[in-house]
Amino acid sequence: MRGVTPINPQKIEADSNIVKESDCFEGERLTHLLGLIQRGIETSKLSNANSLPEKIWLKQQIAIGINEVTRVLERMKLNTSDQQLNPRQPQLQVVIVVADCKPRMLTKHIPNLAASRNVPVLFIRDNKRASLRLGELVKLKTALAIGIKARGSDLNLVLQQILPSDS
Repeated sequence: MRGVTPINPQKIEADSNIVKESDCFEGERLTHLLGLIQRGIETSKLSNANSLPEKIWLKQQIAIGINEVTRVLERMKLNTSDQQLNPRQPQLQVVIVVADCKPRMLTKHIPNLAASRNVPVLFIRDNKRASLRLGELVKLKTALAIGIKARGSDLNLVLQQILPSDS
């Protein structure tokens, strides 16, 4: 997908609390991004030989909510580029955050925390409906933040094509 520019973890300043318009997925770009992620989730579910209930399977693939995303990021080692993956400590491939949530303090810490772990952050905005649209992805009413866990699934392959590679 061309024109996708996630926030580069190295470029986030410590006092950066304003999301630029160019860093947000809105309108057609947002619809395209969420459609790709939804197809990745569906493909991963179909290719999964396990017969886990959908909610449990989804929880294994995605960190859902501000608290869980924060918890997973905090448990990751700093500068994960040379880190060996430990199956007991899930690694995040990307974090998606609602940019227009109120109060902003709820998600303000996530970009800096993700930058310290070298995890890209995608901001989404949709005229105060972004949390509803993000919640639809994970079968909830609303979600302010989700983190896609690096598990080698079809969803991760879709996201690899979207995100620019640093290596």
